[in-house]
Amino acid sequence: MQIRDIPLTTINGETTSLAHYADKSVMVVNVASRCGLTPQYTALEALQKEYGDRGFTVLGFPCNQFAFQEPGSAETIQEFCSITYGVTFPLMEKVKVNGRSAHPLYVELTKTDDSEGRAGRVKWNFEKFLITPSNDIYRFRPTTVPDDPAIIAAIESSLPA
Repeated sequence: MQIRDIPLTTINGETTSLAHYADKSVMVVNVASRCGLTPQYTALEALQKEYGDRGFTVLGFPCNQFAFQEPGSAETIQEFCSITYGVTFPLMEKVKVNGRSAHPLYVELTKTDDSEGRAGRVKWNFEKFLITPSNDIYRFRPTTVPDDPAIIAAIESSLPA
């Protein structure tokens, strides 16, 4: 199965997949509402606003695996993201990103090396994976902020002409 064909479920319970975004660059991020890195939502939303009409989207995947920092229900998560950070990018259902119960998308994504040549487990909340329209994958660890020059360069080079 191709990575874009892996079934996903939106935070509202609708079935989708990355194929829905086939012509876009997609930044997949495991997010959490009670994390020290939660303010990254601001920069993620800024990327969505800057590049959204040019063939890019952020997809947020709430995850409660890291110190139980995303304990809320779908409704609570949506409300928090909307009210606190003005999030307009799509949110998916809460998932696991590591271990035996990891979502199949993350099973595939964690095979990707980061900038230091290391693949494997997601380290913490707000790890970022950029999937280009040609299915190249770039991995950025949690402390790499969304507006880091390396992320901006990867997004800009992957946007449809």
